[in-house]
Amino acid sequence: MLARTIPPATFARRRRALMERMGPGSIALLPAASQAPRNRDVHYPFRQDSDFYYLTGFPEPEAIAVLVPGGEQEFLLFCRERDPLMETWHGRRAGPEGAMARYGVDNAHPISQLDTLLPGLLENRERVFYAIGHNPTFDQRVMDWLNQVRGKARTGVRAPVTFVALEHLLHAMRLRKEPEEIAVMRESARIAASAHQRAMQTCRPGMMEYELEAEILHTFLRNGAGWSYPSIVGGGDNSCILHYTENNAPLRNGDIVLIDAGAELDGYASDITRSFPVNGRFSAEQRALYEVVLAAQRAAIAEVRPGQPFSAPHDTAVRTLTEGLVALGLLQGDVDELIAHEDYKPFYMHRTGHWLGMDVHDVGDYKVGDEWRLFEPGMVTTIEPGLYIAAGSAGVEERWWRIGIRIEDDVLVTTEGHEVLTVAAAKDIDAIEALMQP
Repeated sequence: MLARTIPPATFARRRRALMERMGPGSIALLPAASQAPRNRDVHYPFRQDSDFYYLTGFPEPEAIAVLVPGGEQEFLLFCRERDPLMETWHGRRAGPEGAMARYGVDNAHPISQLDTLLPGLLENRERVFYAIGHNPTFDQRVMDWLNQVRGKARTGVRAPVTFVALEHLLHAMRLRKEPEEIAVMRESARIAASAHQRAMQTCRPGMMEYELEAEILHTFLRNGAGWSYPSIVGGGDNSCILHYTENNAPLRNGDIVLIDAGAELDGYASDITRSFPVNGRFSAEQRALYEVVLAAQRAAIAEVRPGQPFSAPHDTAVRTLTEGLVALGLLQGDVDELIAHEDYKPFYMHRTGHWLGMDVHDVGDYKVGDEWRLFEPGMVTTIEPGLYIAAGSAGVEERWWRIGIRIEDDVLVTTEGHEVLTVAAAKDIDAIEALMQP
């Protein structure tokens, strides 16, 4: 959901920084996201393309942003015109005049003039930056415009000769969050933490998974946010399905319920997972597994600091989880050998984190060359170890079955170390049990 809490000056600063990296003789083309049909006469709720929004703040479909470093007009926008009839049916539009007045556009044109005007903007430019291969329809339009420019070669007009993947520059910028972005992400995290707290307080045996989902969405919406991904609410067996989204089963007394849900505010995501007993009291087996996962998460979070490789939290989590599984008798053998042979993977099959930002699995390379990228201030990662003991797990006593536990927080790298943005969501066993008492 786009609340437009980031000031226009921030978008302008981003455009300037990108154009400095592009250099003279360049041009960048960024299409807005397209509306997607859901069924007859209905579209999915529109969500702007993250790269486009990062540079423009413009929230509408049917738009193309053009950046021309060193040009008399460096930021151009093609967008829909005002249309009183369409706005009566579907909502207000900025139009070219509104784009210039409110979004820092140097010059705006109706989207209907794109094919007429865009080829001229490519003339005598050396390099074209855009997301090559991501949108086949747009790829074809770029080639059509390029061929029009090539057709003028005898008049002395030069066509661009180099095409550069825009994300090479842009995603490196997005990986390091600015203060304004961090402020929005803190608020997104606060909203999501409040939603998880509400779910814990509301949960009772006999409820349906979708009833807890409704409590989460209620909290998001009443705080002016939306969801950053479809919520996962899985009880019992379903807690062991990593991306379970059916959310249509009853919550049984004695089961664990796993909720993975995050808010989106002004285009920025939060991502939290909490696991707790449906009846508000951990059984002995649930408590034992939960304590192992929580210890692994705390150890992994401690590895988030400048200069540490991105792989460090995962490696630490794997070791802590494996040690815990051996202590509980769910694995047998030497810890180092079990890790080397990945014997923990039947119970822990995913990595411990991912970048977070405008996308819930945000952009940014995890390796630089062959080496893991080092954490830097301004980066935000999730830390989310888990253990999943599905029914019928080979060699595991039945008392451990149907317990899926994941604990996930959003962690900002700071100059001094780290900040857990989602700290307000209860995760200590005593705190959870206290919160869930009627």
